[in-house]
Amino acid sequence: MGIRILDRLVARTFLRLFFIFVLGAPLLFILGDVTENLDRYLDRGLPLGQVLISYAYQYPQFVFWSFPIAALLAAVFTIQPMTVHREVMAAKAGGVSFHRLVAPLVMLGLIFTGLGVFLSEIVPRTNLTAAELRQDRERRAGWRAQAVYLTDEGESLMYRRLTVNDGRMMGIVLLREPTEPDEPSVHIMAREGLWDEEEGWRFLDGYRRELHPNGEERVESFASLNYEALREAPDDLVETVRDEDEMTRDQLATLAERVARSGGDTGRLLVKKEQRMAIPVATLVIILFGAPLATSSKRGGAAFGIGLALGTTILYLVLFRVSGALGYAGTLDPLLAAWLPNLLFLLAGLVLLARVRT
Repeated sequence: MGIRILDRLVARTFLRLFFIFVLGAPLLFILGDVTENLDRYLDRGLPLGQVLISYAYQYPQFVFWSFPIAALLAAVFTIQPMTVHREVMAAKAGGVSFHRLVAPLVMLGLIFTGLGVFLSEIVPRTNLTAAELRQDRERRAGWRAQAVYLTDEGESLMYRRLTVNDGRMMGIVLLREPTEPDEPSVHIMAREGLWDEEEGWRFLDGYRRELHPNGEERVESFASLNYEALREAPDDLVETVRDEDEMTRDQLATLAERVARSGGDTGRLLVKKEQRMAIPVATLVIILFGAPLATSSKRGGAAFGIGLALGTTILYLVLFRVSGALGYAGTLDPLLAAWLPNLLFLLAGLVLLARVRT
């Protein structure tokens, strides 16, 4: 009976703090975003109500980002006051080990990890609606950089930059896989492409490479090539392209496969894909780290807890940014780049848990 009462006390304290932080922290994200983009909203003449509704749709994204931070703050401010007031010592004297004391936090961490995974699939859809309300997609539709498109003919098209107004596409890579056993695969690279309403796309200054099933290879350079198979107009090529934050994990994986087939860099897409899972799991990892860390000092009050949580948060965010950037650049494997902060904090948390006197 005593253990169940203690479990409820720990869980209730954690949940109260977690929801305060996870629902309040997004307001800081929104305030920062509004401050940064207010001029753009005014220039577009967006009504205040429309902007507010767009942030309501983007709120799940900010909640998703806040899960690990809220878990850390809630864990620290649950365990640290219990340590200072000798409640942890009293529980140990009553035969309840520290590991058993924090068991409710671990269970809640598992639950919130699952909820975070669920949110990661909802967030891209709400982000898309928010972008449409703020007319971000309309602005992006005027041009696009570093995009991949699957054409109606099933070809993978990658371009470095596309501008709709003048119908100009730069840095073109196009790949067509064979649909029949005796057909060759076709690889086209061109410096730029120009769109004409009647003639379609004309590629300039490039080469066409064919690889036949028997191993024969044909390469032809061209100064100009009318490519009739690509029927999509510039508007079509930018309309269906989304930001990474507006794509699910499956969509990111599909896009990465297309980019890889076209010879492009998939580092950023794969890191983003893995981070969609790593961020929810960080909720559990940060609890395993924060709970034993919070009981490491038997002195200090709220100021100590705030400093401890703030320092840990900054350290995690720095690791998250640095490892992500290394993954984007190809220095680290995308899988390792996305999960490295979690692995380091999990290792440190397990060491701290092993060293806690039970």
